[in-house]
Amino acid sequence: MAQNNEINNINNKKEEEEDIKDINNIVKESEEKQKITANNKKQEGDNIKEKPEDNHEKDENKYNEIKEQLLRLAAEFDNYKKRAKIELNNAKNNGKAELLKNLLQIIDEFEITLIATSESKDKNIARGIELVYSNFISELKKNGLEEIKTSGLFDPYKHEILMIKESDKEYGIILETIKKGYIFNGIMLRPASVIISKGKENKDIGQKNNETGNKHE
Repeated sequence: MAQNNEINNINNKKEEEEDIKDINNIVKESEEKQKITANNKKQEGDNIKEKPEDNHEKDENKYNEIKEQLLRLAAEFDNYKKRAKIELNNAKNNGKAELLKNLLQIIDEFEITLIATSESKDKNIARGIELVYSNFISELKKNGLEEIKTSGLFDPYKHEILMIKESDKEYGIILETIKKGYIFNGIMLRPASVIISKGKENKDIGQKNNETGNKHE
C-alpha cells in the first residue's frame, strides 16, 4: 500500500510539472504574440505618419503643374488679344483706306474748282469753296490722311513717273507734280504722278551727239 501511494505521488508531481511547463509555454507564446502585435502597430503608425507627407508632396507637385498650365494659358490668351487687336485695327484701316480712295477724286475736283474760282470776279464764292475744302482736308488729315511729298529725288515706292524732261537738274529730281499722292496710316492710297529730270549728263550727251552729227553733215 505504501509503495502504491509513493508511485501515485510521483506521478502526480510529474503531471504537475508538465502542467507548469505547458502554462509557461502558453505565457511565452502570449508574450511573443503581444510583441509581434506591438511591432505591427508601430509600423502601421510609422506608415500613417509618412502618408501625410507623401500626400503633401504629391499635392504640391500637382499644384505647381496646374499653376504652370494656367500661366501658359494666360500668356497665350494675352497674345491672342494682341493679335486680335492688331487684326481689328488693320481691318478698320483697310476699310477707311477704301473709303478715302473713293474720296480722292472729290479732292481733285475741289482743287480744280479752286483754281477756276481764283480767276472769278466774285471773290466770295472762291473764299467759300476754299473754306469748305480746307475744313474737309483738315478733317481727313486728323484721321490719318497724309499727302506724299514731291520735292527732291523721286521715290519709286511713292511716285509715278509720267514724263522725263530735259533740265539742268540731276537725273531723278522731281520737276513738277501732275497729280497729288496720298498715304493713310502707312497704306498707299495713290502714288503721286510727277515729271522728273532727265539729268545733266544725258542732256550733255544728246548735245554732243547733235554737234557730231552736224559736223559730219
